Amino acid sequence: MRRRGWVVLGALALVVGAGWAIRGGWPWRSGVRAPTIQVTTAYREFTDTLGRRETLSDVLARVGLTGGQYSAFLASAARLDPRRLRPGLVFHFRRPLTDSVVDRMMVRLGPDRRLWYVRGGGDSGWSEREETIPWAPERLRVVGRITTSLYEALDSAIPDSFLPAGERQALAWAIADVYDWEVDFTRDVRTGDRFEVLFDRLVSPDGERRFGRVEAARVDVAHSPTYAYYFADDAASGAGGYFDDAGRSLKRAFLRAPLQFRRVSSRFGGRMHPILHTERMHEGVDYAADYGTPVRATADGIVTRAGRDGGYGNLVELRHVNGIRTRYGHLSAFARGLQVGQRIAQGETIGYVGSTGLSTGPHLHYEFLINGRPTNPQRTAAGAGAPVPAGLRAAFDSVRMRLSRELEPTHPAAAASVD
Repeated sequence: MRRRGWVVLGALALVVGAGWAIRGGWPWRSGVRAPTIQVTTAYREFTDTLGRRETLSDVLARVGLTGGQYSAFLASAARLDPRRLRPGLVFHFRRPLTDSVVDRMMVRLGPDRRLWYVRGGGDSGWSEREETIPWAPERLRVVGRITTSLYEALDSAIPDSFLPAGERQALAWAIADVYDWEVDFTRDVRTGDRFEVLFDRLVSPDGERRFGRVEAARVDVAHSPTYAYYFADDAASGAGGYFDDAGRSLKRAFLRAPLQFRRVSSRFGGRMHPILHTERMHEGVDYAADYGTPVRATADGIVTRAGRDGGYGNLVELRHVNGIRTRYGHLSAFARGLQVGQRIAQGETIGYVGSTGLSTGPHLHYEFLINGRPTNPQRTAAGAGAPVPAGLRAAFDSVRMRLSRELEPTHPAAAASVD
């Protein structure tokens, strides 16, 4: 009887122990418990770029949007014109790991615009949302000296942390545009000439940096300072322009140079002709530039000649006011539709750089004639600019004084500076 009791108790203990072990009661059971599975991401994000001679359908086909799915996407893309997309445009995609088709796309059409597209479930199609990127302006001041060119001076003075290389180039072009009527940066500026520029840098919420607008500048040409101040002379529209320290507009009747991006290869005056090998008067200025560089009219005028003309090659001649004519030679081609008698506006493209006529390489030959007499265009006064209207003079003086204190502070802490 006693032996049967012990057997029953032993069997009961074995059953209880086995159940406890199965439920994790024993300490050694905790070491074999499986870890919890955590899904950190259910998507794959990647980018693709629109290549040359590619269309939007080519890019979307690579991410699974073809046929009816591509048509459904286009039906929702009211703000995206497939015919106006430029090569190099970057598309950002998101694709679920369990799907072969993307469910989200973002494309940035410009510095201020993003377009978002999200694919809904079932047959709900795509939704489109436009995002405006807010850029906050920051005022910066840069000071430097020109050794070889304005761009190289700015490039060495401003680190990448202040402005990316492409934006530094945009700043250099903007300064050249401000002084387009005053300074030819290919000839007038000398090694060691100093410049000071006050400009707005724009910063996005993502930390991107880009150039905004030149607010004020000083460029010393042959040790003579030339100032520029931005002033909104039309308060209603917000449109403005640049004026000197006396309140005169920097705009003149004639631009300083017929090429926007240029370098002078030959000066006005006597020289040995490179083909004829004879000493002769060089009645103009040569601007070396790549084939196809647009040539612009330096002033409003009327076309008096447009065709082949001996050593000039392809030539355009314009007649301006006060007996002034300008000539543009060695052109590779004329602007489309250009013809004799046509009125041309200042800055309008009239042809393209070439090497026709007596020319050893691509360049533009530019002449400036007054009453038929060749004159050095780089030593000809272009007249005084229109002044600030009398009713806005007090407002201009206030803006000029404020910008002057930031441009040339008496203490370095008065403005952010990059030396």
